[in-house]
Amino acid sequence: MSVIRQPGVLGRTTRRRVVGVGVAFVAAAVETLAVGVWFLLLVGSPSTSTALAGLGILFCGALVRTGLFGVATSELSELIKPWRLGAALAMTTSWVVWLFVAQTVGGPVGLAAGTLVLGGALLVQFLFERYVFRLRPPARLELTPILSATLLALGGATLLASVWFVDLAVVSPPISVDTTTVVVRIEAVQIAVVVFGVLAFVAHQRRCQRLLRS
Repeated sequence: MSVIRQPGVLGRTTRRRVVGVGVAFVAAAVETLAVGVWFLLLVGSPSTSTALAGLGILFCGALVRTGLFGVATSELSELIKPWRLGAALAMTTSWVVWLFVAQTVGGPVGLAAGTLVLGGALLVQFLFERYVFRLRPPARLELTPILSATLLALGGATLLASVWFVDLAVVSPPISVDTTTVVVRIEAVQIAVVVFGVLAFVAHQRRCQRLLRS
């Protein structure tokens, strides 16, 4: 009843939800593209040049994602700040450490160890971002950062499992276009990238709604 009597409250709530979904969608798309390209470069044809290129893409994606949350929660003029760059660097480091731990241990144990390390690192990252965005700390323990970190860590595990343990490819029948024959091939890692994107969207949508309420 109080919301009906105060239409401005309903309007602010609707705008906040729309902004939250929009920011989460773009952030998830950016992170999926950055992590996906970085991951595919490393598992496809690893070399010094591809590793450096992938690292640069991963950092740029983390910087854009951090900037999106910054624009949604603070002033645009504060987009490039040392702490924001530090947050992007921390996010990049989390993914690099994840892959290093998983590959060093190897096998299912390496997959589990890397997932746990990534989940913990992302949780610290999300808590650090609250400080970077200068948001007031929650009055009580929140499950949102834990859930978001878990979803992204599961997305990373899906990527790694698709390369290590899943040998699956869906090939379409040949399609003739004039004098050209086209065959569509979908591999497990490509499906895993889509799954990662969905999990990333859910994770960022929950985080963004919580950050906008702060």
